[in-house]
Amino acid sequence: MSSRLSKLSQHLRASAILRIGAEVRALIDQGKSIVNLTVGDFSSAQFPLPKELEDGIVDALRAGESTYPPSNGIEPLRRAIQSFYKHRWGIEFPIESILATSGARPPIYAVYRAVVDPGERVVFGVPCWNNEYYGELLDAQQITVDCDASTGFLPTAETLRPHIAGARLLALNSPLNPTGTAFTAEQLGAICDLVLEENARRGPNERPLYVMYDQVYWMITVDGVEHVNPISLRPEMAKYTILVDAISKAFAATGLRLGWTIAPPDVMAAMSDIVVHIGGWPPKAEQVATAKFLADHAAVDRYITFMRTEIASRLDAMCDGLIAMREGGLPVDCVMPGGGIYVSGQFALHGLQTPEGKTLTTDEDVRLYLLHAVGLAILPFNAFGAHGDHGWFRISIGIVPAEQINAIMPKLRAAIEALVGEPATR
Repeated sequence: MSSRLSKLSQHLRASAILRIGAEVRALIDQGKSIVNLTVGDFSSAQFPLPKELEDGIVDALRAGESTYPPSNGIEPLRRAIQSFYKHRWGIEFPIESILATSGARPPIYAVYRAVVDPGERVVFGVPCWNNEYYGELLDAQQITVDCDASTGFLPTAETLRPHIAGARLLALNSPLNPTGTAFTAEQLGAICDLVLEENARRGPNERPLYVMYDQVYWMITVDGVEHVNPISLRPEMAKYTILVDAISKAFAATGLRLGWTIAPPDVMAAMSDIVVHIGGWPPKAEQVATAKFLADHAAVDRYITFMRTEIASRLDAMCDGLIAMREGGLPVDCVMPGGGIYVSGQFALHGLQTPEGKTLTTDEDVRLYLLHAVGLAILPFNAFGAHGDHGWFRISIGIVPAEQINAIMPKLRAAIEALVGEPATR
């Protein structure tokens, strides 16, 4: 009997991140006490919208800004984005290179659709956020590069080099979701040199290798970490770089669904047409308000200072707790984040036995043990495309205060100490 659905519908996998999130919400709805550190979101009570942005949306709605906007974004917003980068980076992008979108997802999809044909090669490091699903949507040849703690879970020029020849797209993200780690200028510069070398090698009838650079967390780096981007490091990368950005993370505005992308004009023309056909533009009131907010540099600076301070207190609480356990001899580790709202935490509990007699074998076993024994909900790196069971998890701190993180640490320590046996080598 033939299927009623398309081949894509039959084979596209559901998001593991959303599946686990739904499971956790169901436990909370049942009255279970869960510290939910799975979601890459913010508590509106702890991280309210910038007042200027909130007031701007209300004012825009009251002024009747509720009709269709232009499909590529209202010109004041695109001009504001242009001025924003000139002020922050000293780079003035052509206005025709800027496209406003409903968050960061539509432009990422549009990047894949605009530059990659079915069967062509897309290269990205794992763990990473959602590249595998976008590759499946296109039936692209996906080349994953396994990354570990030694490089902050980020790909390097050396690990990418064997896979670049003939590739159509290299997907990069910094600060990285799920790890919170960020490229240094040296790391990213070496990757840019690799891309430029590959494009110089290609003949006139070969299409170039593009870099999609997802930087939605770039404004909320930790102290001592400076965000870097391909174009500032290597200006010639402007021909090959597609930037993806949004107000969602830096301004705790995930539900407003406003993002943008910057690309070479010929690529942008194709991306803009794709976004039109999927209806991927943001509401007009949000566009009007965001244009005004981005132009208010003092207000942006105040809010970013607030965000960095509040995020740092939570990241520090989580990292300090995990490091204390590691120094106490427990099979726990963490990698310090460079930005964003995530901590990379390792719970190498494989081979240990729970008080109920179950041996923990996989990362899923570890996840479920921490969920039910501690009430701690976190996401394994294999939900982000990582291979194997190495005990690494994404821990998101956006919806809990530092006090709640500190309060769960004794319970987490006790649950790990309750395990018996010798941990398996990972």
